[in-house]
Amino acid sequence: MQCEKALMHPPEACQSHTIVWEGDRRPNMRDRRLGVAVWVKNTRAAKNLRKFGTIHYISKRLHYVSMYVDANQIDETIRIMEKLHFVTKVERSHRHEIPVEYNNARPDKAKEYDYKQEKSQVMALAETLLNEESIHTKVASP
Repeated sequence: MQCEKALMHPPEACQSHTIVWEGDRRPNMRDRRLGVAVWVKNTRAAKNLRKFGTIHYISKRLHYVSMYVDANQIDETIRIMEKLHFVTKVERSHRHEIPVEYNNARPDKAKEYDYKQEKSQVMALAETLLNEESIHTKVASP
């Protein structure tokens, strides 16, 4: 990533503002990423956020950018993005904090009743088909 002031001076002149990735490597898709919502003044300038992470969606009507940022660099990246002139607010996503597996989950009783009723209907239909098939084989055999 380069300095947020890269438009004011060339990147090679800016050694103090350049972010160095750990081990001098760029993040790839297998690294842990966190979602960030960036509220912008102008959606045209939102394309400049590509250097901070992967842009998922740009809303032209609501003026926000949904993007993913490397989890190891998220604090520093948010701090830099908040200093950009076209950014009004940066919010972290809390989706990764929501549990997706539930230990004490019970099925809905109405759905459970529908499943039992559907199963009994399928079994009754299968039984009638077998009976009809056995009748047709008896008639066809003499």
